[in-house]
Amino acid sequence: MTDIVDELRWRGVLAQTTDEEALRKALADGPLTLYCGFDPTAKSLHVGHLTQILALRRFQLAGHRPIALVGGATGLIGDPKPSAERALNDVETVQQWVGALRGQLSAFLDFDTPGPQQAVMANNYEWTEGVSSLTLLRDYGKHFSVNQMLARDTVKSRLDGEGMSYTEFSYVILQSLDFLELYKQHGCTLQIGGSDQWGNITAGLDLIRRMAGNQPHGPAHALTQVLLTKADGTKFGKTEGGAVWLDPEMTTPYAFYQFWLNADDRDIARYLRTFSFRSREEIEELERSSAERPQARAAQRALAEELTTLVHGAGQCAAVVAASKALFGQGDLADLDEATLAAALSELPRAEVTELAPVADLLAQVELVPSKSAGRRTIREGGAYVNNAKVTSEDEIPSAGDLIHGRWLVLRRGKRNLGAVEVR
Repeated sequence: MTDIVDELRWRGVLAQTTDEEALRKALADGPLTLYCGFDPTAKSLHVGHLTQILALRRFQLAGHRPIALVGGATGLIGDPKPSAERALNDVETVQQWVGALRGQLSAFLDFDTPGPQQAVMANNYEWTEGVSSLTLLRDYGKHFSVNQMLARDTVKSRLDGEGMSYTEFSYVILQSLDFLELYKQHGCTLQIGGSDQWGNITAGLDLIRRMAGNQPHGPAHALTQVLLTKADGTKFGKTEGGAVWLDPEMTTPYAFYQFWLNADDRDIARYLRTFSFRSREEIEELERSSAERPQARAAQRALAEELTTLVHGAGQCAAVVAASKALFGQGDLADLDEATLAAALSELPRAEVTELAPVADLLAQVELVPSKSAGRRTIREGGAYVNNAKVTSEDEIPSAGDLIHGRWLVLRRGKRNLGAVEVR
């Protein structure tokens, strides 16, 4: 089997483990069963979840059995945030989101091929729904020290501010119960998560030691991964428009592709190691080429294509790559299907008009130039394009026949400044 601990360490994502030597032995004696939990706090996962999702995939490819736990119960409570109380969602909404997340996770893990590596899908609502408040307090709560719970970083930061409800304070008990149940039901001996989950995970280890008797499946382990941040200090997985979602209706495949294509040169080496399934040699070669010729963006393009294919499929990836090239004159815009073109143009400065006007006026309307006179000057200087065709007359007015799919014009100033006009 692949030494997954060494793999994660080389990729720079390994943050903490409990007893690393014991964990390595358990992995070598495998296959080992592990799990990671995902709470349905929205109807889609986002790219911030990919670190853990792809870690589960790496463990499966290394010969181990992953459990993807969707928190139908914990999602009703919410893992405490460092800053403020979470808004609680109703049961029906959360259960709908559970279904959506389960579908997304199925794209990354093999749940169908029988064998010791076959992935398992779980929902903690199944074993939590019937637990009474008395059982929770008497049988489980007695194993948790309030002193230890108060010492957790998230709790301390909240108590120093607006405080925390008992609901969120008790989240650690529910997550610990998950680890115990999966240990008993599936022989799960490893929980993985982000480094901010260390306290929750180790609390689960302690509950297993206290309640699983002679630990028939052997000792349990914890492994956390580094939380990614951007070099510019902004939160990973966020853009000006918000989170980058895996659901194509919330973040289009084109926008998803562009998120990775536009990755900062300072970040791309870490992103490759964290997210790519290319070999070590391929990744190191991409890192070298990126360092030598960053303007070519070879590493960003390779990662964007790999992850767009993984999340949205090869067909969607091919469509967005074609759209990305066509927008900059390396393909025919008319060959793009309407949905892909609309998604691509939604990322650009754009204007809606009821009738066509001179190109100089349209350039100003989409703010590619500061004024109509600046638009005419751009045309005179040979820097204005409509649908990748150079505009040669300062008075040129596009015709209805120029509209792509009967509604769009793509404007370009120079090589890289794009805008779109939609005629309604």
